[in-house]
Amino acid sequence: MRVLVVEDEAFLAEMIAEGLRRDALAVDIAADGLEALRKLELGEYDVLVLDRDLPGLHGDDVCRRVVGQRLMTRVLMLTAAGTVRDRVEGLGLGADDYLSKPFAYDELLARVLALGRRARPALPPVLQRAGIVLDTARRQASRDGRHLQLSRKEFAVLEALLRAEGAVVSGEDLIEQVWEEHTSYRTNAVRVTLSKLRAKLGEPPVVETVPGSGYRIGS
Repeated sequence: MRVLVVEDEAFLAEMIAEGLRRDALAVDIAADGLEALRKLELGEYDVLVLDRDLPGLHGDDVCRRVVGQRLMTRVLMLTAAGTVRDRVEGLGLGADDYLSKPFAYDELLARVLALGRRARPALPPVLQRAGIVLDTARRQASRDGRHLQLSRKEFAVLEALLRAEGAVVSGEDLIEQVWEEHTSYRTNAVRVTLSKLRAKLGEPPVVETVPGSGYRIGS
């Protein structure tokens, strides 16, 4: 799942981003509304964590653009203005959810994950295929009843493959969904991560390589 955090307070933006990355999400940061729009034009994001009071271009205007362009990105508006009227106004702009500052990180994570499940055609929070069970809400994975101790990137790659429901996922699509935009070694990282994931999934092999196309999980 890819998330764009738009927050002009650098410390808070980094704190949110690092927390979400620890929970296996790919996160980019924008410091103002104009930078957010540029990033949204260049890449696909499942969830936009959007501060309302932004320099350059107000968060309300960013939200209007996202809704007006009918992007699949879900919007979680994050702001210090937390009255009922403020929440009603934010949701009236087309935001999918609204969270007031200060907030508990666990609640932010739960809301981001819930929105992420709605960003594309709905799939259940527990994904299953070929004996693999992936609980995206609890961040747990197993195969044939055996618990899998996965890194955040391994978990994210496995989730992307399972969400494809047997279809081929290209290396480029995995990069787009799992890795942050400024990661310079992403192409090699896909191969390394898949190698480690295959080892942890064990025998018989379940992640197939489709030459010239990408990867998939067989039935």
